Amino acid sequence: MGAFFDLDGTLVDGFTATAHAGHRIRRRQAAFGEVLGIIEASVRYRIGRMPFERLLVRAAGYLRGEALADLDVLGEELFENRISPRVYPHMRDVVRKHQDRGHTVVLSSSALTIHAEPVARHLGIDHVLCNHFETDEHGRLTGDIVKPVIWGARKAEVVQNFCVQNSVELRHSFFYADGAEDCALMHLVGHPRPVNPRPGLATAAAEHGWPVLSLARMPARRW
Repeated sequence: MGAFFDLDGTLVDGFTATAHAGHRIRRRQAAFGEVLGIIEASVRYRIGRMPFERLLVRAAGYLRGEALADLDVLGEELFENRISPRVYPHMRDVVRKHQDRGHTVVLSSSALTIHAEPVARHLGIDHVLCNHFETDEHGRLTGDIVKPVIWGARKAEVVQNFCVQNSVELRHSFFYADGAEDCALMHLVGHPRPVNPRPGLATAAAEHGWPVLSLARMPARRW
């Protein structure tokens, strides 16, 4: 039996990538054009005029030439200083209970490794299915993302493949997530668990009678 967890909005209150963006702005590593470009792309994505894949690739493009090893170190620092306080205490308990019951616990997210892996390590989650930066032979970012991008129906496919390879019965498994893009996987698991669902997923939960987990938002804090 497996327990699959989304990251942003599910294990963590908010978006982990925000901490990285804020760090670049504070350190003046982000040029004005980059800040403006990310804001414009985010707005277009939210109103449905930019696919998630393009948003992710655009963000990766601003990091072209950086060493992945350096970003991994930064990801750990940002987790300790910015993201750790945003992990939902109740979700820590949920993860631990699945682990205590001997379930195969997996963090399955559309986030990038530098955002997802520190959270997984902190919670003792051994399996991470997420997006990866494309790197050259020197370990530096090319500005692209390894294809295919894990998102929506593709995430469901990746989880299905993981279950086949690790002898996990998906129809007896749990899946915790907050967005409508994860409805495809919600329909495949035996125990769908929407967490603070956004409108699209909330509608699907009501239609299918999926039990909703409502968590109090974390205290306001600057990221």
